[in-house]
Amino acid sequence: MASNHAFEVAIDLAARQRDAARNALVQLRGHLARAQTQLHQLASYAQETRQRWGPREGAQLQPEVLRHQRQFLQRLEHTMQLQQGVVHEHEQRLARAVAALAAAEARLASLRQVLERRLRALALQQARREQKQTDELAMQRHVRGAGRQLTQGI
Repeated sequence: MASNHAFEVAIDLAARQRDAARNALVQLRGHLARAQTQLHQLASYAQETRQRWGPREGAQLQPEVLRHQRQFLQRLEHTMQLQQGVVHEHEQRLARAVAALAAAEARLASLRQVLERRLRALALQQARREQKQTDELAMQRHVRGAGRQLTQGI
């Protein structure tokens, strides 16, 4: 029974690790969603800015304004690239977290299966012991009964 207690403790620990992995996965999904939202907002802002600053019929902009607009859009593009890197990093973390959760769930399932097999084996041993005791008692009664018949027959 002591070894079963050790398995129960291991199962409890594995369950806590699985729960922690699940919580980490939920948090990482939130981080990824926020990073994707920020990237989408940056892309939308860049598109709106290009449309707003796009060429207009008959409008002439000073070279200084055009240079300023071009620099601003370059910075915005650079920021979007950085944000794409952040999104990619979050996607990689999420993939690792999914793998960690799957591993934790597999470990927990295997520990539970081992414990169940051990408990079934113990139950089978107990049932065999009880059957053996029942058989021995029946044999003793049978021998006593046969002995009485012999003594009564004399």
